[in-house]
Amino acid sequence: MKHNKVGSVMTPEVVRAGYGTPFKEVVRLLTDNSISGLPVVDEDEKVIGVISETDLMLRQADTPDPFQPKRRFRFAGLTRSARRQAAKARARTAGQLMTAPPVTARADDTIVEAARTMAQRRVERLPVVDEDDRLVGIVTRRDLLQVFLRPDPDIRREVIDEVLVGALWLAPRSVDVSVVEGVVTLDGHMERKSETEIAVSMTRQIDGVVAVVDKLTHRLDDARLPADVPALHGVADDWLRKL
Repeated sequence: MKHNKVGSVMTPEVVRAGYGTPFKEVVRLLTDNSISGLPVVDEDEKVIGVISETDLMLRQADTPDPFQPKRRFRFAGLTRSARRQAAKARARTAGQLMTAPPVTARADDTIVEAARTMAQRRVERLPVVDEDDRLVGIVTRRDLLQVFLRPDPDIRREVIDEVLVGALWLAPRSVDVSVVEGVVTLDGHMERKSETEIAVSMTRQIDGVVAVVDKLTHRLDDARLPADVPALHGVADDWLRKL
């Protein structure tokens, strides 16, 4: 089962800044190109950091209000996070403003891996780098969501070819597969319970699948069978171990 790669959805032409790019030029780059963030590269095009609109807003937020009383000293101001924010609020260049080290992706990473990285690191974009960490593209959350625009017939074909035939060695029409707006319904009778679990689990992993409706039934509950009863073989073995 092949997942779409980051390289297939990334934007190869990337707006970027250098370490010494002035603050106002960074703002101009974001505004002129209608983007909310960009990578910072060194002289060798290696990604050394990332700037977001949030970084830029720290300067505006730190501007004192003349009508507000002066804030008292707070111990929280000594924390590492507070010192980092204070430094960004005084930043004059991209290098002082950026968040480092950058969270990046590779072109051959799967879309699932990139989405997981974005969710775990709470970022909205990933600079895409090569083996030498040089910038080759950028991928955003919107880019990754394109996978859910995959046509239903393509999804159905992959379920049949990769899951039913390729992994479970079943006849193509042994299970009824229907796909509507990315929701896959599996309906049919299978020999073993483990086969139904594998079919559902593998189908969920297919790019573009929104959800799986499980209407599968089985003849044997092989979780309760004696140890000497033959188990599934082939690709399904690995999937069974993951369940």
